Amino acid sequence: MSLKHMSLKGWLSFGLLILGSGAVWADDQSSDCENPYEHFVFSWPIDHSCGKHTRGGTTVGAPVVESELPHPGWLSLQESGLSDFDKDRRAILAMAGGYKVTFDFLEVVGFSDDFAHDKPYHSWGTEYVYVVEDAPNFISLQHVMVMKFLQENGEESEPFVMKHWRQDWTYQAKEMLVYDQSNDWHKVKIPKNQRKGAWVQSVYQVDDSPRYASYGYWQHNPSFSSWISQTTARPLPRRESSVRSDYDVLEGFNRHTISRFGWTQEEENWKKVNSGETGEATYLSKEIGIARYRAITDYDFSLGDQYMGSAGQFWADVRAVWNELISNNKSISLNARVDGLPLFVPLFGYAEKLVGSDSYDSASGKAFARDTIESYLAQ
Repeated sequence: MSLKHMSLKGWLSFGLLILGSGAVWADDQSSDCENPYEHFVFSWPIDHSCGKHTRGGTTVGAPVVESELPHPGWLSLQESGLSDFDKDRRAILAMAGGYKVTFDFLEVVGFSDDFAHDKPYHSWGTEYVYVVEDAPNFISLQHVMVMKFLQENGEESEPFVMKHWRQDWTYQAKEMLVYDQSNDWHKVKIPKNQRKGAWVQSVYQVDDSPRYASYGYWQHNPSFSSWISQTTARPLPRRESSVRSDYDVLEGFNRHTISRFGWTQEEENWKKVNSGETGEATYLSKEIGIARYRAITDYDFSLGDQYMGSAGQFWADVRAVWNELISNNKSISLNARVDGLPLFVPLFGYAEKLVGSDSYDSASGKAFARDTIESYLAQ
């Protein structure tokens, strides 16, 4: 079934499954009691009990071919005579392209006597990272999943396409929108003495609502280019919120590293339990994670291109509505659901109707986006 002909009900149902699990598809998860952590290299697990297979997607992905040539973005970083600012911009732009992405997360420390170690998380998928804005001091990268599955008869399915997360990079920004708790975000001034040379990375959820933001500085050497954030709070990711309710906030930092064949995002996170207005917050555990973006070749991302060509302007209008709301308010608070549905469902539904269409009324699309988003704002 092609993207163009998938029913809205089927498309959204499958999208909820994918986003709810936080997974695209996983490698074989079989193991035995002798080695329950076969995907991980730590010398000992926290919990020695049997049956702790990795958590993640259960559908089977079609095989892909990893590129054996250096990524064009990496090659652009190797040119001589570049200023530090030019290197920064090229490092950010080097994240664009088509990749096989692997996601691995592992709890490594528990902080209470009754701590129950969670299963390690492992999944992988394919996605294309599009440059949707490229200005001297601002770059916006939109991730779009383009996924093929192996069916029971051994044949590959038609690609399934879904808009994923977005990352915006702003040079020497004066402020950023940071997460507090309970779907609340507020603006924070960046100290003047720390702005010089800094890039703010703002991460947005699939419906373009804010997720988290932090600032850091790019460092470049002949082997790699790397950016490290400050510690920041963020909502539970879908890989956790769909199965966990024992902590409230993920607090941590991340490192983006550009190398010859793609890039990685490393995370070091503490799972924080809020204690309300009285009492000090506690921490449940610490996890480490890494997402590896490995460039692939001979993979057909054309349906992703089609989706961005048809629905890209609508999502630009959605971003514009969010930018207006954030610009005009000191803080943003959202309801997680309205009429039982998360915000991405009506927005995804509107965008899906545009796929394959030759026309788009920006005024109508923007009005729909504004009305929909405002209906989710907490009063």
